[in-house]
Parts: sequence; structure tokens; C-alpha cells
Amino acid sequence: MSVNILDAIGGLPRPETDTVVEATAVEKWFGKLHVLKGVSLTVKRREVVVVIGASGSGKTTFIRCINHLEKIQKGRIFVNGHLIGYREESGKLVEDKERNIAKQRQEIGMVFQRFNLFPHMTVLDNITEAPMKVRGVPKDEAVTTGRALLARVGLSMKEAVYPSQLSGGQQQRVAIARALAMKPALLLFDEPTSALDPEMIGEVLDVMKELAIEGMTMIVVSHEMGFAREVADRVVMMDDGRIIEEGTPEHFFTAPQHERTKAFLSKIL
Repeated sequence: MSVNILDAIGGLPRPETDTVVEATAVEKWFGKLHVLKGVSLTVKRREVVVVIGASGSGKTTFIRCINHLEKIQKGRIFVNGHLIGYREESGKLVEDKERNIAKQRQEIGMVFQRFNLFPHMTVLDNITEAPMKVRGVPKDEAVTTGRALLARVGLSMKEAVYPSQLSGGQQQRVAIARALAMKPALLLFDEPTSALDPEMIGEVLDVMKELAIEGMTMIVVSHEMGFAREVADRVVMMDDGRIIEEGTPEHFFTAPQHERTKAFLSKIL
């Protein structure tokens, strides 16, 4: 597979701050269910953070809040120096206008479990649609970038086919290319291999490893402990809506401190 995936989009965007994500005391409820309980996390530029934890621990909800796909009730989330989803008025959060939220989301790419490709569009159209419609990129430029990204993820020959004609691993690689086409400062991954057959997982993880090597800032919700051990700068353990432990992969896999972390790892390693 070709290297330097980010060369296809002209390299990484110039950051406005070395702190790409600053989440402070984030609280989230679904009705009476308290899902996030004072979650705070800082992610630096070029850092890869892998978030682990049992189902229902709040992992996916937290990264969806970073992209304002879920609204928070308390706390603050800044991405690239910008308060996400809200503006402050007299010390209180007020939800921002949708056009401002849409502009903020341009800085954040997200790759979902189930790919979320547009089934009625070709692979290339899936990649070029948002840059043209949201960023106003000319079609020729969007197509050139889209083709370059497809080449980098090993799918040049698939640009004219539809998602239903691709394997799960191929669809997920297209989804990564689509997210990169927007030139985000941050990439979020929500269990990107959980819907894949085992033989397809490696091809997606290989792309993610290349992105990490090239300096893309990433938060990855995953149970792929081999990926976490090899690629993560930091591993974060969530349990019952809280971050209970974080540290380097060496710390996590050789000397975890929290009993819940030890119990979780003993079941999946």
C-alpha cells in the first residue's frame, strides 16, 4: 500500500493550537440516564488516543459529543481552539446556530461503525460531495484529491462502483478517505472494525496506522488491543460514564492500576 496518505490532501491542516481537543467536566443525560459523568480529556496535536471500555461505558457517546452529534448538558468541549456546538452567554452554554456548528464540524472527521456511505452515489462521488458542497472546493480539485485518496487506501480501481459492490473493509477504507477529503484537524473513529469480518480488519487498521505515522490527530474507540499497543500514544479506560484510568500502552498492558481496568483487560486479552 502507498505511504503518505496525507500527501493526497496537501498534508495536515495548519493547527490553530497545539491542543486539538480540550474536554472539561462533560455531562450528558439521555432522559434520566446519566451517560457521561464529568469527563475531561486533553488531546495534543499529532496524538493518537485509544478509548477502551465495556459496552455502555460512554465511549461512543463521548466522541459523538466531540462532534456535536450528541448535545451535552454541562461542561465544555473545544476543538482546535473553538467551543463546539455552543457559545457562551453570561457564563452559560447556549446552543450555537446550525450554520456555525456545520462550520465547526469541518475541522472534525468521523468514521462510523457502519460506514454511512451514500448508497446511491459512486465511491468517488461519496468522497467529493462534502468538499464541493460544504467547503466550496471546485469539482476538478475535489476529483483530483478524491482519486489521490483512493489510491492511497488501495482502491483506485473502485472509484466508479457503488458501496453495495464493495466488501466491508473496502467500504470502511472509502469512509476514511471521505473523512480525510475535508482536511480535518481531528479524526474520530467509532469502533471502525467492529462490523467487519476478521480477515478485513487488518486492511482498515493498516490505513489507520499510516495516518498515525503521518501525524493525524486521532481519537479511536476500539477493542483492537493490538492496534492500541502498537499505535496509541495514550490509552483511556472508561467505565460507567467516567474516565477511570489513562496512560501509555506500556502502562496499560503491563501495570494497570484500577481494578476495573484489570478485570476488563483480563477478559479481552
